[in-house]
Amino acid sequence: MQKDQILSSILLLFLLIAAIGTMVDSQPSIEAKVHIVYTEKPEDLEAEEYHIKTLASVLGSEDAAKEALIYSYKHAASGFSAKLTAEQVSELSKQPGVLQIVPSQTVQLHTDRV
Repeated sequence: MQKDQILSSILLLFLLIAAIGTMVDSQPSIEAKVHIVYTEKPEDLEAEEYHIKTLASVLGSEDAAKEALIYSYKHAASGFSAKLTAEQVSELSKQPGVLQIVPSQTVQLHTDRV
């Protein structure tokens, strides 16, 4: 009888640990990561002002947008880099004028030349 109770307790413990692990894995990541946001070229605003307004539409204020904004691209392409959560990326991708959002990546050059 004692042995059955111990085995039942151990089984219950394993099931509980598995359930908690599943719940933790299913939580969306709220960690902000750097993303590059490509936008249409603004016609009536300066590029950085347009980028801040676009970002503020998701973050709720221009102050929050300025804090999240890392760099505003305005010459070869129109866009900006900003620290965004996955949920913010999803909302921003639905905004008019936003063409594409990609995670920022750092790459290592592989060369033998200095």
